[in-house]
Amino acid sequence: MKLIYVVNQRLPIEKAYGLQIAKMAEAFAGLGLEVELVAPRRKDPIKKSIFEYFGVKKNFKVTTVSSLDFYLPGKLDILAVNFKSFLSAIQLFLFSVSKKHDLIYSRDELPLYFLSFFKKNLVFEAHRFSEKRKFFYRRFKNMSLKTVVISKGLGNEFLRFGFKPQNVLVAHDGVDLEEFDVNLNKDQARLKLGLPEKRKLVGYVGQLRTLGMEKGIDLAIKSLKSLPDDVNLVLVGGDKKGLDLYKELSAKEGLKDRVLFAGQIKHDLIPLYLKSFDVLLMPFPDIKHYAFYMSPLKLFEYMASKRPIVATDLPSVREILNEKNSVLVQPESPESLADGVKLLLGDQNLAESLANQAFQDVKDHTWQKRAEKILEFVK
Repeated sequence: MKLIYVVNQRLPIEKAYGLQIAKMAEAFAGLGLEVELVAPRRKDPIKKSIFEYFGVKKNFKVTTVSSLDFYLPGKLDILAVNFKSFLSAIQLFLFSVSKKHDLIYSRDELPLYFLSFFKKNLVFEAHRFSEKRKFFYRRFKNMSLKTVVISKGLGNEFLRFGFKPQNVLVAHDGVDLEEFDVNLNKDQARLKLGLPEKRKLVGYVGQLRTLGMEKGIDLAIKSLKSLPDDVNLVLVGGDKKGLDLYKELSAKEGLKDRVLFAGQIKHDLIPLYLKSFDVLLMPFPDIKHYAFYMSPLKLFEYMASKRPIVATDLPSVREILNEKNSVLVQPESPESLADGVKLLLGDQNLAESLANQAFQDVKDHTWQKRAEKILEFVK
C-alpha cells in the first residue's frame, strides 16, 4: 500500500508539528506501508535531515518539490508567507496528482482541496477548527472525506458542521515510549545537564507561545510567589522573542533568579530534562483552542517520563488525564497551580503513584497504535 503524506510546511522545523509529522510517517511505514513524505523546498536554518533532526528511522522516503521562496520586510512578510503557501500547495498538488498511490494524507487544507477535484482516496488530519477555513471544510464534507481529529472537542466541531460520524475519527497524539526509557535517575540527569542538584525543579517543555497565544507561562512564573524559595521553574524551549518576553516578566515579578531558561534544545535531550524535574507543568489557559482542540505532544511525553504532572483542568486535558494520573488545578490561577505543585512536592508517595499510573495509561497512546487506528478507520 502506497501512502503519500503531503506537508505544506518547511521540514525539518523546530515546532512540535514537525515532530508529529515525522513520527506518523515513521509509524505508517512501520506498519508495512510504502510512505513518501512530500514537502516544499525551503531555506532552512536546520542543516540536518528529517531523520537526523527528529531521530526517526529511515523507513520512508522524503521528497521536496521546488517552490518560490522569498521574504518581505516587517509586517509585509505575512503576505509573502501566504503567497508562498499558495504556490507550494499548487506544486504539491501537481506532484501528488501524477503519482501512483493508494492514499494521500495531509494536515494542510489547500493542497487537499486542489486534489479533491481529481482524487477520492484522501484523508485530512485536523488540528484546529477555524471559521476562515469553512470553505475547505464544506468541500471535504460534501465529498465525505475521511477526517482525523486530535480531540473529542475538535471532532464535535466537525460533526456540528455536518460531517457524518462515520467520517470522523478521534485519534489523540502519541509518543515513542522507547525514547523516554532513560536509564538515569533524577540526580544523574541533572548532573549531565548542569542543572541545580539541591533545588526543587518544576519544569515545562515546549514552545512558550502558540499562534501568538499565551500557553500559561506567565502563570507558571507568577506561581513561584506562592512556592517555597527552594523551588525553581525551568522553561525548556521557545524562540528569542518568547524568551525575551518571559525573562522580562521574571525580572518584573522579582523572580529573575528562580526562573531558568534552557531555550531551544535538541529533541533527544527532552527525555533527560523531563527526568531531571520534580514536577512537570501544563498551565494552559482556559481559551477555546486549548480547552477543546489541542492534543499536546508534551502531555504524552510527560506521561512517558514517569514524572508527576500538574495540569490545568480543561476538557481536552480531561480526555487523557484525571485525578488518578495527575493533579488537575483551576485554570488561570497561579495560586491553584502552586497548590498543585506543593501537594506533589510534599507527598512523594502520591507523586510516584500518579506518575506510575500516567505511564501505564500512556501505553495506549503510542504512534504505532495511532497509525493502526487511522488505517483501520480508512479501510
